[in-house]
Amino acid sequence: MEPLAKPLNFFKAYDIRGRLDDDLTQANAERVGRAFAEVLNARRVVLGRDVRPSSAGLAGAVATGMVQAGVEVLDLGLCGTEEVYFATSHLGADGGICVTASHNPMDYNGMKLVRAGSAPVGAETGLAEIKALAESGEFAPGRAGGRVIDATGTRDAYVDCILGFLSTEALKPLKILVNAGNGAAGPTFDHLAVSLAERGVPWEFVRMHHSPDGSFPNGIPNPMLPENQPPTAQMVRDTGAHLAIAWDGDFDRCFFFDHEGTFIPGEYVVGLLAEVFLEKEPGATIIHDPRIVWNTQHVVRQAGGRAVMSKCGHTNIKQKLRDEEAIYGGEMSAHHYFRDFFFCDSGMIPWLLLCELLGRRGGTLKQLVADQMAAFPSSGEMNFRVEDAQAAIARVDKALGPKASARDMTDGLSLSFEDWRLNLRSSNTEPLLRLNVEAKGREDRVKSGLETVRALISQ
Repeated sequence: MEPLAKPLNFFKAYDIRGRLDDDLTQANAERVGRAFAEVLNARRVVLGRDVRPSSAGLAGAVATGMVQAGVEVLDLGLCGTEEVYFATSHLGADGGICVTASHNPMDYNGMKLVRAGSAPVGAETGLAEIKALAESGEFAPGRAGGRVIDATGTRDAYVDCILGFLSTEALKPLKILVNAGNGAAGPTFDHLAVSLAERGVPWEFVRMHHSPDGSFPNGIPNPMLPENQPPTAQMVRDTGAHLAIAWDGDFDRCFFFDHEGTFIPGEYVVGLLAEVFLEKEPGATIIHDPRIVWNTQHVVRQAGGRAVMSKCGHTNIKQKLRDEEAIYGGEMSAHHYFRDFFFCDSGMIPWLLLCELLGRRGGTLKQLVADQMAAFPSSGEMNFRVEDAQAAIARVDKALGPKASARDMTDGLSLSFEDWRLNLRSSNTEPLLRLNVEAKGREDRVKSGLETVRALISQ
């Protein structure tokens, strides 16, 4: 095959993501499938896709490339990314690919890749080699035996695995609003709900934007954006639900609203899940990202566990989970990772565990997080568009670093002071700085910290 005239710019640090019909075309997706098979020396690969109109064609092209390389493609069809992670290990495959753009705009798509054992494929673990081979087109001669096999029946085993995290004896009746955002979550959730009912779980579900629809009539499913939250919040109040769960497009992230429709920031969910796992396994290790840390560290310390910081990003967190043999890892961005789910992230396991926690503790989700939010208020992530991110970080470090009680460069710049803390890091994909500020018991220190750092960035 002829080499490409320009590089494949849709290869990013952790996965593949690009604009359609720019360089992310079906022809180039076929190259990616062929290169993936060769670099991993794969014989069996799991393939899934989200609901976007372009995903079926791109997945078909990926399958064509792999079949040319002699691969047996185990096709899950429409599914969540975590179902690809599950099936890769469950079926003993050599790798897995989910064609998805998750919460990106309509004119984007991409792929998330794993190798055997559902281990991530990142810049340092094969992604660079896949990119180089796809660009060069210097593929080995094709092998016979390639074919596509329907593997949609794997969902039953996936649901059994997910429900293995749930202890049903303490569950209490709950009315739960679920918002699939017209993404891939609907069919998988329905399968899960049937199994919950068969096990006698006393939960009632109210479905919202449930049917998969790649035109996204209710907007791109990204519940983290404040402008996307009001419909879910209003529906919680209208239906009298005890809480709401909303997913992004490929449901590897889930988000929570309390019974009043208040959105629960992801860092407090990390704290709750850390509590859940430390009750199940006292003394266990919990992984967290460096953006907002004080609440998680406090919770883990109080529960007798061990908190370990990791650089952001799924490939980094997954590797740290493996290195530290941690039971759970969480990011404030609503990615939650589980040792007993092949060290991968899931958007279905977290809500099951939080609903179990509500059953055991009683009260409401609002009450569960109230003390945490009061003790460690945080800003949420603020984005700043800058010409020179590193120069802006250096200005902040020069001005505030000498006054800090602790300085950390795990991911960007983290500075800790007596009663507030900041993390400032540059985006991997855009000319943006991402700022998070937290404090100890004082909302005013969050606001003043933001103002201080904002002034330094804008100089």
